[in-house]
Amino acid sequence: MGDQMQFIVEKLHQEPFRKSYNLISFDSLEPLQLLQLLSDVLGEIDPKHAIDIREELPEQTAKRILNLLGILKYKPPGTVSDLSVFRQGLVTGSKAVIHPVLHWLLQRTNELKKRAYLARFLVRLEVPAEFLQDDTVADFNKQYEELMEAFKNLHKEHEQLKISGLSTAEIRRDISAMEEEKDQLAKRVEHLKKRVETVQNHQRRLEIARQLRSEKEREESLAQQKQEQKSQLFHGEQRLQRAQVQLKEMQHVVADSKPESLMKKLEEEINFNSYLVSEKIPIEMESKKTSVYFLQKVAAEQAVTQADLTALESEINEINAQMNQLIEKRMIKYEPADSKFSMYRQQASIISRKKEAKAEELQAAKEEMSSLERQMEQKSSQAHELEGSEVLTEDEFKQYVAKLRSKNTFYKKKRLEIAEITAEFGILQRTEELLRQRHEAIQQQLQATEEKKGISGYSYTQEELERVSAVKSEMDEVKGQTLDNMSEMVKKLNAMVAEKKASLAPVIKELRQLRQSCQELTQERDEKKIRYDSCAAGLETNRLALEQEMKGLLEECAQDESNYRYINCVRRSLEIQLQRAKEEMKAYVSPDPQERHRAVREQYTRIILEQENLGKKLREKQKVVRESHGPNLNKMKMWQDFEQLMECKRECFLKQQNQAAIGQVIQEGGKDRLVL
Repeated sequence: MGDQMQFIVEKLHQEPFRKSYNLISFDSLEPLQLLQLLSDVLGEIDPKHAIDIREELPEQTAKRILNLLGILKYKPPGTVSDLSVFRQGLVTGSKAVIHPVLHWLLQRTNELKKRAYLARFLVRLEVPAEFLQDDTVADFNKQYEELMEAFKNLHKEHEQLKISGLSTAEIRRDISAMEEEKDQLAKRVEHLKKRVETVQNHQRRLEIARQLRSEKEREESLAQQKQEQKSQLFHGEQRLQRAQVQLKEMQHVVADSKPESLMKKLEEEINFNSYLVSEKIPIEMESKKTSVYFLQKVAAEQAVTQADLTALESEINEINAQMNQLIEKRMIKYEPADSKFSMYRQQASIISRKKEAKAEELQAAKEEMSSLERQMEQKSSQAHELEGSEVLTEDEFKQYVAKLRSKNTFYKKKRLEIAEITAEFGILQRTEELLRQRHEAIQQQLQATEEKKGISGYSYTQEELERVSAVKSEMDEVKGQTLDNMSEMVKKLNAMVAEKKASLAPVIKELRQLRQSCQELTQERDEKKIRYDSCAAGLETNRLALEQEMKGLLEECAQDESNYRYINCVRRSLEIQLQRAKEEMKAYVSPDPQERHRAVREQYTRIILEQENLGKKLREKQKVVRESHGPNLNKMKMWQDFEQLMECKRECFLKQQNQAAIGQVIQEGGKDRLVL
């Protein structure tokens, strides 16, 4: 209890309360001050509860605080588990009730603020079932639930954005960095523009570059479209193959089976599906719903400690033991009557369990088969992507193996030929190296001879002249061929232009006629469109007027229907009251004393007599208390005086003891000085 008070006082010293309490002043607070403090703490959690409790009745204060504590999911401790006792303590401002509540609230203030904020929007408004029969009220209730769900989703997104860690400072830094990068890019673009402007025909080159980029983008889009069409074609071929396989299987089944067997298979499948729909799936759904309900209930409750878990386990064990005892008693009680049906019940339970097991096995087998089919499709698609061909059948695979064998023999032959050619290439390479060395030696001898004769470089110059003449002759041949090709191309282009002109002349004539007819039709269309718009506007005004009239009639109908329902409810309540009055009159005039005793008038008369007797007793008790009030006050005053006298004696005794102890210390100090 001391730790609890210490925690409360420390929390009240902090923001936003700033209360200057200590343990003594907090413990000496009056009940009204404690209630005001509790109301202030609740007002910090939910601003609607920041109220001065002197301005409202005690019952209203207790009701308000109890409602908010219920929303915040506060559970009274074990000492005040009885709700009536807890409510009584809350009304009277009992410390045993308010201190635990303050301790619980101050422990989790931020969490409770969030819960109170959400409760403003998520606490459902209970609408009676008879009001929900009205269509307008039902629509408003549905809209209210939809808005509540939308608020839940928005709050979840808000919390996820909070957790994600994105802050405005980081976003601003990113924006500033992007702006700097944008400025740098703009500067680079300006610099490049200045460099390009010095180049001749830069506009034409830029236009060519734009065209090139657009053509590349078009090429990429066309390649992507081609790839998509290839994938669509591949998937279509796969679907076609699956359909063909299914068709073959169905044809095989139809060829090998009879109508009776097909009907029998269909009946078995229908029975299995109906069993799943009517028995198995509803049971599983019900179990899932119960488990979800219990999980939601557990999630909504307060955090459970180990002591609570042990208490719950012991309670579960006790309830299980009681259930077992009740089952044994029931079996002992009803065993003779159920002895004839016990065997059939056991057989039925065994059959139902076997049926459920077989159904689960069948379901698992179907799921496994579907997973294997999916795996087979994935493997076939992977094989098609790797090799670009379909999955082979057995005969095609045999043919493929035979082709591989023939290619293997051909490969071995070619490999031998490559080895022979490689050996011959080595010999030729060695021969080339020897010839190059010999050529270099002859060149050196030739250069030495030219130097001796005084004509050094003659052979090199002669070789260069021969090479240049050969290149010139080749260039002349290429130029002649190019000129011939260009003249032929010009002739072809002229012929093609003439042919196109001749072929396009009638088309141009037809185009002129079509343009004239197009202009006429456009004028006619514009006139008819104007007429249509005017007619549509008139019809739209008529439609709006009819809609307004229809809305007014619907509102009148709804009002009349609500009036009818209200009058019907009033009539029913009046009939019930009339029936009760008739029954009361019948019981009151009945000669049977038991019937009279059951009448409401007799019951109220009896209650009035009991209350009058109780009032007499209370008045007598009040009289006795008044008579003994004066002597009791004198006794209380005498006891208070006696208590003060004893307190003075205790203080005098303590002072005497302190003085004696001080004198003894002084005497011992004097003895020590004399010894020294």
